[in-house]
Amino acid sequence: MSITKLFLMKIPAPHKILIIFSCIAILSACAPVTEHLSREHSSRRTVSIEKSRDFDPVLSGTYPPEENSTEQEERLQDDVEPEPERTKDQELQELKLLGEWEKGVPAVEVMDEEVTYDFPVTINRHVQYYLDFFTGKNRDNFGTWLSRSGRYLPMIHEQLREAGLPEDLAYLAMIESGFNERAYSRARAVGVWQFIKGTGKNYGLKIDTYVDERRDPVKSTKAAVSYLKDLYDEFGSWYLAVAAYNAGEGKIRRAIKKYNTTDFWEIAQGKYLKLETKRYVPKLIAAIIIAKEPDKYGFDITYEEPLAFETVDVPRWTALKAVALACDLEPSELKRYNNELRKEFTPPDRGAYSFKVPMGKKEQVEKNLPRIQAVVSTGFKTHTVENGETLDGICRKYGLTKTIVLKSNDLRSSGLKTGQRLRIPYQTIKYEMLPEGRVAKGYLKAEAGEGNFVLHKILPGETVYELSRRYNIPIHLIAAWNDLSDIRRIRAGQKLVFYVQNGEDRAADFGAVTDSVKQINPVSIKEAAGEEGKSPKNRFELAALRKDLHNDDSGRYYIVKKGDSLWDIARQFELDSKELKQLNGLVSNVIYPGDQILVATAQRAKNKPVKIDLAETQHLETFSGKAEFYYQVRSGDSLWNIARKYKVSPDEIKTWNNLRNNLIHPGNKLLLKVADTGKSRTDTFYQVRSGDSLWTIARRHNISPEAIKRWNNLKDNTIFPGNRLVLKLASDG
Repeated sequence: MSITKLFLMKIPAPHKILIIFSCIAILSACAPVTEHLSREHSSRRTVSIEKSRDFDPVLSGTYPPEENSTEQEERLQDDVEPEPERTKDQELQELKLLGEWEKGVPAVEVMDEEVTYDFPVTINRHVQYYLDFFTGKNRDNFGTWLSRSGRYLPMIHEQLREAGLPEDLAYLAMIESGFNERAYSRARAVGVWQFIKGTGKNYGLKIDTYVDERRDPVKSTKAAVSYLKDLYDEFGSWYLAVAAYNAGEGKIRRAIKKYNTTDFWEIAQGKYLKLETKRYVPKLIAAIIIAKEPDKYGFDITYEEPLAFETVDVPRWTALKAVALACDLEPSELKRYNNELRKEFTPPDRGAYSFKVPMGKKEQVEKNLPRIQAVVSTGFKTHTVENGETLDGICRKYGLTKTIVLKSNDLRSSGLKTGQRLRIPYQTIKYEMLPEGRVAKGYLKAEAGEGNFVLHKILPGETVYELSRRYNIPIHLIAAWNDLSDIRRIRAGQKLVFYVQNGEDRAADFGAVTDSVKQINPVSIKEAAGEEGKSPKNRFELAALRKDLHNDDSGRYYIVKKGDSLWDIARQFELDSKELKQLNGLVSNVIYPGDQILVATAQRAKNKPVKIDLAETQHLETFSGKAEFYYQVRSGDSLWNIARKYKVSPDEIKTWNNLRNNLIHPGNKLLLKVADTGKSRTDTFYQVRSGDSLWTIARRHNISPEAIKRWNNLKDNTIFPGNRLVLKLASDG
């Protein structure tokens, strides 16, 4: 028999009932607490896992696509605590010693008549406290705020004036943030006007993963003006409107109801409003009084130049460093004009972004940005193994995998020795401006002339963020290279390109559109490729870079198109497939659309006519002698129609293509040899203007949009003002 049963047997029945009910009550009270603790513990564990999975300090400038509204994620690296908030505790302690709040007297009765105010200015002991505070203990800070005000006051005054509001309200931004766009408070208020997220969104400010317009002084001023106007329309008092800006309109409504008055000074005499809100009004009044006559209060101020800028439309994912290079500015200086950008690149959710640049820089950016190229390469630093260090620990320290470290050091096992020196790879990203006359295709798509790109086939469950970690490349560059508007929308089987460059500090050799194309031998590499049915790991192919078809002294090249095989290309150019593989250093028959295949050496090119596939555009590119090209059969074509169109005979077409009969099918490629027109095509650069489209440019120059896309390696019809396009135009002679 258990001890519990023996205990209960000795207790009278009424007492037993009392004990049972007491236990039930205790358990009921404890259950919610236990449940809450369980939820809290589970929540904390989940957050920890999410941070561990998504946050990687090695990938500077990269962020996971999903972000929660936590303080850590809203706050940016260069954000600072608002300077007016740093002395709050001191102010509150000293204000408590001043005693009762009083209405005071209007400033016009005690101040110089020469100074005019459009905000109601009153003088009382609390206003006098802040006059003494700003000219005494806090003089240095207030002088800094006055200096900064020169940058913003003209713009703020203009917006207030247009809205019919007192221009003296501009100094509200002074006591909120000290005119600092990067101010971030403990209450998570942001920017010059210290908007919290909810209010900012309510007044039209965009706040998301990539942009926070609370840090945009122009847009946030527009929102602040609208908010202040609404507050004044509701309360009919600027003092109450300003207090509501700090405490919220709901708090002021309840205060009015509680004290049955709309007089701020009477409400301030009660205890309902916090002292932090009460101090807001006299603090603003004192700031206005001093700012109107800084000399009178002993300030000798050098004001910053008024904010002035131009906007230039740049493509999505454009890096701030790229624009800085294009207009010859330091990135930090350019960032001051675009503090609303939460990342170091423009948002992906719009085709073009209005980027702010200093006055006089717009034309320079439009001219140079198309020539800016991103260079991603790998450098190495040395790590000396210390006593007790393991390979796992070193990999965690540098955010690398074991495979990468082992391969970088030609090691076969994880065993390390104290003092051993390891090569640690790291990513370098540079932006370079190509020489005049050269174009970076597709804006910032890194195409290393002597490097390679990786074609990665997306596996089920893979994300762009995981790939950025694997290849150690920032997300925004992956998105820019592959023209991804939404990095969350990729599908299994899709191929992404990763432009890479090997070697430490080796600059990319970028080929011009008018330059010859150097031979690049494609190399096929497999890394830990799992067999079918097993857990797949990363598999990729290194291929030749995509460029247009050009000729040089070393030979001629053919751009691989969708559906091409090595055998097809060899047949087109009267080569053996083995000869073609040997010519290009291929170790397999694997080729990809966009690859450049060397089809003729210099000696061979002199003795043989060049055959070019122009089926996509049907525009001839002629060379000395007869022009030879391939025509892609379309639905409804017949051998007789094609022959009549190109002024040749059906029998000639059959002979050139080894056809036994007249049967042809849509998609067939036919070799045609036509008489030389006597015209050649020369490369011409065309700078895109506002209002241009691919179709209007093509019609103007009597060419096709598809030809323009092929010559400039464009994936779609998107072009921007300032782009420089290569046009191959016919010319006599």
